[in-house]
Amino acid sequence: MPLIRDITEFLHSIAPPQLQESYDNAGLLTGNPEWECRGVLCTLDVTEDVVGEAINKNINLIVAHHPIIFRGLKKLTGSGYVERTIIRSIKNDIAIFAIHTNLDNVFDGVNGRIADLLGLTDRQILSPLEQGLLKLVSFVPHAQLEQVRDAIFAAGAGTIGQYSECSFSVSGTGTFKGDADTNPFAGTPGVRHQEPETRFEVILPSYLQGKVISALISSHPYEEVAYDLVPLANAQPRAGAGIVGNLEKTMEETELLSLLKDRFRLTLIRHTPLIGRKVNKVAVCGGAGSFLLPKAKAAGAQVYITADMKYHEFFEADGQLLVCDIGHFESEQFTVDLLKEVLEQKFPTFAVLKSEVKTNPVNYYLG
Repeated sequence: MPLIRDITEFLHSIAPPQLQESYDNAGLLTGNPEWECRGVLCTLDVTEDVVGEAINKNINLIVAHHPIIFRGLKKLTGSGYVERTIIRSIKNDIAIFAIHTNLDNVFDGVNGRIADLLGLTDRQILSPLEQGLLKLVSFVPHAQLEQVRDAIFAAGAGTIGQYSECSFSVSGTGTFKGDADTNPFAGTPGVRHQEPETRFEVILPSYLQGKVISALISSHPYEEVAYDLVPLANAQPRAGAGIVGNLEKTMEETELLSLLKDRFRLTLIRHTPLIGRKVNKVAVCGGAGSFLLPKAKAAGAQVYITADMKYHEFFEADGQLLVCDIGHFESEQFTVDLLKEVLEQKFPTFAVLKSEVKTNPVNYYLG
């Protein structure tokens, strides 16, 4: 039986916590990572009813998209649904884990699933994360280059966009002189040694720094491994907010609205005035995405699909694109399927369930 820690570490591997926004509170919110995990219940939101469902199903880990503890708690008196939910989870030894904006910001995360539902091709991150990349430079004897490079690639370095195992190398000569207490890989202590070496460079995301440096040192033949880590200003092409891509076929605006209504099981769609043209290029952002409207326009999107647009923000479309607000819950609802799928692939003999509780707090009266 896996531990809670095994589940959460795997989820962190697909959506590193370092990718969450500064205001967020993703991660393990209640519970002990060393508990044995009796099963996982996946949900968009954690409520008292969801905790009750976990209790009834003998499950002790809830994996949610939205963190139940968001702005912080100063007391636990049962005042409000957040405090009552936390108290119930703690009293029943239910662990709660949130995977929020870090899952928003990975290529195959929340927005990737929206793009899947729309069949978008030629996908790109709408607003790539800036910085957060490092260049690792090190030096290794020619004969050991492949073993070191393989170890570093296995640790996650060397990925640029959709290309992996990317590196650069050039030959040169290194010098070193060890003291009497050294046991050098080559040469004699106390004598300056010249060694034919390969200088190699790879790019890595900063959150993998510890893992990659550990792989470098453990695979390198030298007692003292020389390396440089250089911060880069490059954006991360596979991490960031939103996705933009192309529909499988060009369609009328009303045809796209019908597609949205069907694929996302919508009761209604709030949208800007129809422009009266066929559309192909579509930008998406699950949840509250008004902040990306300028990026969608700059990317040449003809449609922007998101949620939580305010009245005056609709004016900002300015006739340049069709903005569709499909609702916060509705835009992210299939994140639960995504979580269930990735967990079942990793833990195929383990109980992973989708919550049956309807957590959408918004209802529509149609008369």
